[in-house]
Amino acid sequence: MRPSSSKIKDRKELKGIVQQLKREGKKIVFTNGCFDLLHAGHIKCLEEAKKFGDVLIVGVNSDQSVRRLKGPERPIMPIWGRMTLLGALEAVDYVVCFDEDTPLELIKELKPDVLVKGGDWKEEEVVGRELVPEVRIVKYEEGFSTTSLIEKIKRGA
Repeated sequence: MRPSSSKIKDRKELKGIVQQLKREGKKIVFTNGCFDLLHAGHIKCLEEAKKFGDVLIVGVNSDQSVRRLKGPERPIMPIWGRMTLLGALEAVDYVVCFDEDTPLELIKELKPDVLVKGGDWKEEEVVGRELVPEVRIVKYEEGFSTTSLIEKIKRGA
């Protein structure tokens, strides 16, 4: 098993890796999110995403991006912790941070073959869908959402 730190790459390095993988005929799958509190819904989504290709890349919103999207109390866990946890998962091949509010620029750079999002997304909402040959929506795991988990913790439940 590869150590999680070896899976964490910056954009420039990952772009070169992806180009090489594509020359080798590998199918590149990309998904993204904040992954603020990693939960079973995330794990199921990532495991399903991996099935659509050979290499799974996970784009993770930076701390600043999460704050802009989710509010000043987020993220709960800093970027290095979120990336380390994702990198420890067997299904994940590479993890990369992006600072924009959406992964559009990262998708343009990496040019994945497949974009994957959870079932709480509609295909027409998936950022970058027009740039890739394939978009997949995986089943949403009911009862798992970072926001609802945070609320439950705040209530002391």
